[in-house]
Amino acid sequence: MEIDENAALVVIDVQKGFEQEFWGRRNNPEAERNIAALIDVWQETGRPVAFVRHDSVQQGSPLQPGTEGNDFKDVVEERRGKGAGPEVLVTKSVNSAFYGEPDLDAWLKGLGAGQIVVVGIQTNMCNETTARMGGNLGYDVLFPLDAMHTFDLAGPFGWTQTAEELTRATAVSLHGGRFARVVATEDVVKGAVSAA
Repeated sequence: MEIDENAALVVIDVQKGFEQEFWGRRNNPEAERNIAALIDVWQETGRPVAFVRHDSVQQGSPLQPGTEGNDFKDVVEERRGKGAGPEVLVTKSVNSAFYGEPDLDAWLKGLGAGQIVVVGIQTNMCNETTARMGGNLGYDVLFPLDAMHTFDLAGPFGWTQTAEELTRATAVSLHGGRFARVVATEDVVKGAVSAA
């Protein structure tokens, strides 16, 4: 797998608030380990990293600013600012990292980055929304499915889907719809190291 020399890693909402029981059952216990592996290789090879934080405007949200839940998980916080390449903190209050401050699209274009790798929380929410919008904006979007997780969810008509079912639906929609290429962390790491 070819990884551009200036491909940007977009690390979305890896925040302590997602550890609360509020969300229900999650999938993929390996997500944080894989996110860490990708941040490490990106920082070691001097590639750009965007750390995205959700500042919820909903009263009582575990992700509200000023609460511990708004903080990045240690796996991310201990890595911020340690890279050899450019880094940015983007804050948002909606699902897409492209609707945050500072402007992610402008930051990426300023670096000449045409390829992004989307990881973080949640697979079918902010990750999927960011990937779709990235595809619409013309980026080559890579979506390492094992470097993210989501939660079981209830929908309309009494329907529910497990985190695994939602993950599969997201993967099929993004990959089949050509918004993004759904890949594995191991392949992205190998591609990034071999291109460095």
